[in-house]
Amino acid sequence: MIKIKKISLKKRKRKIGFLSRNKTKGGQKIISQRRRKGRKRLAG
Repeated sequence: MIKIKKISLKKRKRKIGFLSRNKTKGGQKIISQRRRKGRKRLAG
């Protein structure tokens, strides 16, 4: 089994949370794509 480094929730939210995604053009693109696809969870 591969060990995956467990990142703290606060760090994770800051890196891949909704607000941090929305700050950049690329992140906004990702959110709009996920919205179009109909995903329940848009970001981290």
